[in-house]
Order: sequence, then C-alpha cells, then structure tokens
Amino acid sequence: MTSATPPRILLIVGGGIAAYKSLELIRLIKKGGMDVRVVLTEAAQSFVTPLSAGALSGDKVYTDLFDLTDEAEMGHITLSRQAELVVVAPATANLMSKLAAGQSDDLATTLLLATDKPVLMAPAMNVRMWHHPATQRNLKTLQGDKVLFVGPGEGDMACGEFGLGRMSEPDAIFAAIQTALKPKTQPLKGRHVLITAGPTFEPLDPVRGITNRSSGKQGYAIAAAAAQAGAQVTLVSGPVSLTTPDGVTRIDVETAQQMFEAVHAHLPADVFIGVAAVGDWRAKTIARDKQKKGEGDELSVTLVKNPDILASVGKHETLRPRLVIGFAAETRNVEVYGQTKLRTKGADAIMANDVSKDVFDADTTNMILIDASGPTSGRHMTKTEAAADLIHYIAAKLT
Repeated sequence: MTSATPPRILLIVGGGIAAYKSLELIRLIKKGGMDVRVVLTEAAQSFVTPLSAGALSGDKVYTDLFDLTDEAEMGHITLSRQAELVVVAPATANLMSKLAAGQSDDLATTLLLATDKPVLMAPAMNVRMWHHPATQRNLKTLQGDKVLFVGPGEGDMACGEFGLGRMSEPDAIFAAIQTALKPKTQPLKGRHVLITAGPTFEPLDPVRGITNRSSGKQGYAIAAAAAQAGAQVTLVSGPVSLTTPDGVTRIDVETAQQMFEAVHAHLPADVFIGVAAVGDWRAKTIARDKQKKGEGDELSVTLVKNPDILASVGKHETLRPRLVIGFAAETRNVEVYGQTKLRTKGADAIMANDVSKDVFDADTTNMILIDASGPTSGRHMTKTEAAADLIHYIAAKLT
C-alpha cells in the first residue's frame, strides 16, 4: 500500500437497530481519506437501504452472494481480499455465532471466512444476549482467532433495557479502525504496565455502600492499547461490566484497601497508571446487618481515610516504577488541581479529566496531560484516542 493508494475498508452491516449508525461510520471513514465498500445483510436492509449506503460510500453496495455477474469472477473472494480491514458493525449475536462456528450461508459470513485480512467487530445486542454463556463462549473463540473488538458499551437500549450491549459510537469505531491499520510496532515489548481502572465500593452494611461514578472504559482502553503495544499488562479493576482486553491479566477487587494491596502485590512494574476512581473515604465501622430506616430522619456514619494508592506508588522507596501516571477527575479548575496532584503525589504526569460534562458513561472524554513541561492543550476525543495518545507518550518517555 503506497501513500497514493488510500486504505480500503470492507464494512459488513449486520441486522440490528444499531445499523443506522453505520451511515455515520461510512461518512467518517470517507472523511478520514479511506475507501469503503459496504455489504448489507438481508436483515440490515430493514434498517439501512443500499441507496443510502451507496450514496455515502460512493461505491456499489453488495447484498447477495449469488449475484451472477460478480460470482462469475469469484467476487466474494475478491471482496474479502482487496480490503486492508474487514469491519462488522453492528456485529449481532447471530453473526458472532456463525463466524465462531465457521458457518457461511450468506454473503457476509462467506466474506468473513474467505478473508485473509484482520477483522474488527463492533458488537450490538440486548444486554441478556451479550451476557449469555453462548455469546461469551463465541467471544472467547473469536478473540482466540485474533478477531479484534471495539465495545460494546453500556447504556439505554432500543428494547427499553439498560446495560452492556450498545454498539460503540461511530467515532470510537473509527478510532479502532485507525489503530488496527497502524503498523504493528510494539514499543512497550518487555515492559510491565500496571493499571487500575473502574470505581471502588466501600460497604456501609451488607446492602449499602459508597462508590464513585466510573464505567472503567478509560482504564480498559488504556490496558488494551498497552497490550497492543507489546506490554505485559496487569489490570487491577474495581467492579465494572466490561470484557477483559485481549492479552491483559485482570485482578478483580472491590474496596480501595483491596486495590491498594493488589497494586503493591504486583510491583515491580516499569509503568504505573492510576486510572481508577478510588474512594477517598470508607466507613470506620461496617454494620453487620442491613440498617433499617427506624424512626429518625438522619443517619450518622463515621468515615476514615483510605490509603492513597497513587502517592504510595509514586513515593515508593524501593519499587517505584520508572514512570508513574495518575488521573485527576475534576469539575472545575482542571489544570490547577491537576498540577497540584502532580506535585503532591510523586507522579511523573497527570491526565486531568474535565468531568463537568457527560464523560462517565460515554465513549468520549476531555483530557489534558500535565507533566514537568506543563499542561498540553485540552481536547475532546474518544477514550480509545486518549489511550493511544497516552501509550505514545509513555513509549517516548521510556526510550
């Protein structure tokens, strides 16, 4: 592929309500200077027409395996081999199942079996379908076959339910396409990267507790990017509903104390990235039984400080990683508070995050990197893009 030849994407659109997002994805691919050919499954045509997809792609849209003109020249083989990347969005439970089982009974599945190029899937389905053991088995099979995944995300669904299974937004899928097309250099090969992600949960009694708003998406995106860069990645995760990135060792914890102990148990590391939204406080005493409302209108709880994980790593006398990076979620004075955290925690850099806008459950973020050189200019980006930028920064610092 030369600079004069734009990358070609083969986009397979599955039959789900999220198929309407494929039109925006086509637009982003074209805007990004790439060519795109579109395949619509029979079910997808209930949501997206060949006319609309063709108008945006500027190319013929393919729907039928037994198109005599194309198949006289083995068109399904040509389509599957001419692209640099095959993208399935939405990737329904049915499409995932068929590819995992090696079935090929229509154009889309035949292309997926015939291709010798990387495949990137963006799953989209009902939350119960996503968590079904069969779907999770298929996911593991496909990951073992080196199929790439972006998402799914968590949120409201067309069926009225809420949970994991929403297709990632088009900009996040496009960022994953860009990552998949980059040369597979591994600047972090041989490095151990230790990451925390998600919230912590501090129990008050067997039912109630104190937690922070965090989906874990940013930490998991960074873990995935670090693994793709060749690092040995240990991910210490609070309670989230996310799939462990390929090549990542995940340690599940609940409380801040458990996260503190897990982090120190997995030192030494070359890099520590504290992304988790760790609770600053915990209840001094945890009630043995569920606390009833009783007669009063108030409940007093004595809180004590949790251990400071970032500072404990940043100021470790013997096992301090070569690079320590913390995150600061702020609603105001983002740069000022980020610089204060940089000074007081013993960190080499702080990713200051403006969370005054919709960030926690979104696929996008507002990030400023602050180190000894000062703050970078903040910008709105996908969490996948933020992860890629951070890994690039880390690789440069370690060379």
